Amino acid sequence: MGELPPQVQNMLSQLQQIQQQLQAVISQKVQIEALIRETDDALKELEKSKSEEVYKAVGNILVKSDKSEVVKELTEKKETYEVRVKTLERQEEKLRERLTEMQRKIQGMLSPQAG
Repeated sequence: MGELPPQVQNMLSQLQQIQQQLQAVISQKVQIEALIRETDDALKELEKSKSEEVYKAVGNILVKSDKSEVVKELTEKKETYEVRVKTLERQEEKLRERLTEMQRKIQGMLSPQAG
């Protein structure tokens, strides 16, 4: 098999970059989804709590806080995380489309050489 044309080499390089971007987006999405689950768990525990005072972690210390304030903070965080996940899902979808299109182009450029 001969050397690949420069145009194909360039497209393969772009394909690799898209794959790396896709992996990074997927990794971020998984991390944010884990944060959503943790936040959900914390909110569920707060619902069970009879006390109006709870402790929240601030850096390396626990601080006594008003339960309703902590619930509000966690709810806002969860909403922010959910928006971020939706953004990452859109990025993932676009990158997958670009990846598929790039693969098609490369295959189209290589298939005449195969015969």
